[in-house]
Amino acid sequence: MTVRSDAEWRALLTEEQYGITRLGGTEPAFTGAYHANKAPGQYSCVCCGKGLFDSESKFDSGTGWPSFFQPISDDAVGQRSDNSHGMTRSEVFCQVCNSHLGHVFSDGPNPTGLRYCINSAALSFVSRDIKSDAP
Repeated sequence: MTVRSDAEWRALLTEEQYGITRLGGTEPAFTGAYHANKAPGQYSCVCCGKGLFDSESKFDSGTGWPSFFQPISDDAVGQRSDNSHGMTRSEVFCQVCNSHLGHVFSDGPNPTGLRYCINSAALSFVSRDIKSDAP
């Protein structure tokens, strides 16, 4: 697990990234950089760089946040109960640095039926270069 002091996290992250990943905040719907991103690539943890989701599992949930039906690997994200705001949800966090990413719900598409609803500010994105065989 990546361990840093609060001061180190504050120095590394923007105020929005810090508020979301370290304090469990949420960005307003439809404001994040990646909610409408359709480019092929990989989404990683903004705090530690761990690969979390691939664009192949991204879908438009209509919620205003990037949504995925599965993580990139079984060890990418963890889940824990979140009883804040008068409801019970499953929080999703980065397995490497414990950053808050968002929540997972059971109303997603096949094949998993899950919707990982993730804050854009908790992610970085690396586009895959699609190379053509054309001369």
